[in-house]
Amino acid sequence: MEYEIRNAELWPDGRLKIDWVRHNMPLLNGLEKEFREDRPFAGLKIALSVHLEAKTAYLCEVLAAGGAEMYVTGSNPLSTQDDVAAALVHEGLNVFAWYGATTEEYERHIRKVISPGPDIIIDDGGDLVSLIHDEYPGLIPGVIGGCEETTTGILRLKAMNRAGKLMFPMMLVNNADCKHLFDNRYGTGQSVWTGINRTTNLIVAGKTAVVAGYGWCGKGVAMRAKGLGAKVIVTEVDPIRAMEAVMDGFTVMKMSQAASLGDIFITVTGCKSVITARDFLNMKDGAICCNAGHFDVEVDVAALKQIAVEARPARQNIMGYMLSNGNTVYILAEGRLVNLAAGDGHPAEIMDMSFAIQALSARYLVEHRDTIPRAPGEMVNDVPEQIDREVAVRELKNWGCEIDSLTDEQYEYLYGPLI
Repeated sequence: MEYEIRNAELWPDGRLKIDWVRHNMPLLNGLEKEFREDRPFAGLKIALSVHLEAKTAYLCEVLAAGGAEMYVTGSNPLSTQDDVAAALVHEGLNVFAWYGATTEEYERHIRKVISPGPDIIIDDGGDLVSLIHDEYPGLIPGVIGGCEETTTGILRLKAMNRAGKLMFPMMLVNNADCKHLFDNRYGTGQSVWTGINRTTNLIVAGKTAVVAGYGWCGKGVAMRAKGLGAKVIVTEVDPIRAMEAVMDGFTVMKMSQAASLGDIFITVTGCKSVITARDFLNMKDGAICCNAGHFDVEVDVAALKQIAVEARPARQNIMGYMLSNGNTVYILAEGRLVNLAAGDGHPAEIMDMSFAIQALSARYLVEHRDTIPRAPGEMVNDVPEQIDREVAVRELKNWGCEIDSLTDEQYEYLYGPLI
């Protein structure tokens, strides 16, 4: 076993966190029992880069129960919880991550999980896949495939695939219905506001929240803002999503217009330079900006630092920047993922579904390694519908819900004669 963590003595606190989420993740509970019996990953190495907190740690333990030799790192320098990392090391997993990693440390930790030669990759944002292609091409023939957790990572994968540069199959976990319809909407919606509220300790009701981006994550953030009593403005570049926001009852305008109106700004786009220097200069005194997209490029903090006349910490995880007009703009969590860099991430029950999709997709890759296409340009794969439906059926059973089934007559009416 190898590891590079802050403090191995912290493991008891991490163990408490993992045990708490384990109690609230029945889908992974069931898979852990199945994997322990079936050992689908026996003899295989899994390299995982996902926000390293308790729910991710439990996923790692479930995969390890299935026989995997786990190599684990975080996918964001500010989302790793050191006590959770220590708990995984205490269980015998190879962990390379700590909170507050520098760019050099973060990249070193990613190399540590790639260099042993993974059979399966579980990625969140595409850093592992990018690194193995750029720096470890000799390891690529040994990779069965991988799974990608996020919208941002999928955009990177599709670009590589179009260019014929993606050299092993990847499962688009984020696109599974049991992932994006629930994780992105309800998980992001709740966890973003949990992060904002516990970091600022300010009321939301009566304020104007500007939500940049109205994909599934933006829908969830806007919906929760409305529920907390905020007036909500949505900014978008997609006309159809903008229409959705209008019909959902939100005001839609350009960021240049919204900048002077908002009290709290949340970016959820997956793009860069969504809030720029021009926007900061138009903001109210005391405006709060944060990011809920994967990379810290949506709120242009670098530009803000350049135009600020003074910068000072305002509270833990809040930095205030005074501008030449006398107004101060506050940035939460350095512009990184506010729900993880300033919180514990999505609720356990939500991540139970997402990580069940991850675990089942990884097993699918192993079981179908000889039949999944590996031709250039054909390396991105949707999660099979049967996995989505299996997760939904298991979850409904956990909730004590029963649903109707089509009769043979109804099936023939909808789909044609039974085969």
